[in-house]
Amino acid sequence: LPKPGLAPAGWDVRFHYQPANMVSGDYCDLLETSDGLLFMLGDVAGKGVAASMLMSHLHATFRSLAEAGLPLDRMVEDANRIFCESTLAGQFATLVVGRAAHDGSVEFVSAGHLPLLHIHVDGATPRDSTGVPLGMFCNTRFPVQRLTLAHGDAVLLYTDGLTEARNRAGQEYGLHRIRALAARHGGIAPAGLISECLEDLVSFGEGLKQTDDLTLLVVRRAAEAGVSA
Repeated sequence: LPKPGLAPAGWDVRFHYQPANMVSGDYCDLLETSDGLLFMLGDVAGKGVAASMLMSHLHATFRSLAEAGLPLDRMVEDANRIFCESTLAGQFATLVVGRAAHDGSVEFVSAGHLPLLHIHVDGATPRDSTGVPLGMFCNTRFPVQRLTLAHGDAVLLYTDGLTEARNRAGQEYGLHRIRALAARHGGIAPAGLISECLEDLVSFGEGLKQTDDLTLLVVRRAAEAGVSA
């Protein structure tokens, strides 16, 4: 997991990691670089020790590639090839890898993961995946998507422990509920947004025990000087 309290210049970042059991297949990492912040969130297929070992392998791979300063698409393509060559058929991972620059520009690659949410003054806009999960095909391209965050804008990433959480009626939490919550509370700091999301999830779940790992990550461009969060 990332070091707690990371405070890159111009950005406010918070994450929440909640494994369903002793080990987890969810993946989250943050790295400060000379040109901004590198952020990653993903979910390895499966559960238990096997998924946790794959997650650790993925973490080590991206840490190594990040040090090389590669362009984002090249980094993910190299990680995918390494993952394919070192795992069994049917093992894969969904993932979002992004880079937030000092000027508010964000580029990201989504490899089969759930939509990234761009939270802004007018609401929350989903940005869908444009690539296949890692491990599906050894030689594949991963298009880079770009957006610009105004001061106070944020991106929210999450694993399916949120979207697929169910209540006693069997209903899923779903993307529509995440979007509505993000739109209502988008102006608050990342720590507050995560707290609101967790409280809403508990209320929705009506006391049911979670059965999947849950990870949330919020990357917010800091408000302008003199403007409260």
